[in-house]
Amino acid sequence: MAKKKGIPGLSFSLNRALGVTAAKQKLARTIGIPTTKQGRDAKLGRDIIGLLTGKKK
Repeated sequence: MAKKKGIPGLSFSLNRALGVTAAKQKLARTIGIPTTKQGRDAKLGRDIIGLLTGKKK
């Protein structure tokens, strides 16, 4: 296993500092489509199950 660089317990994210993460979250909420692959897969699965069972949100 590779050894981690940096100070233990201290992390920094440039995207988070620049507000990229918040902008992506806001966009996803506005358009109703998740920006992560896992989120899109989950939404698609829920929608397909809903169509098959006749249940709708």
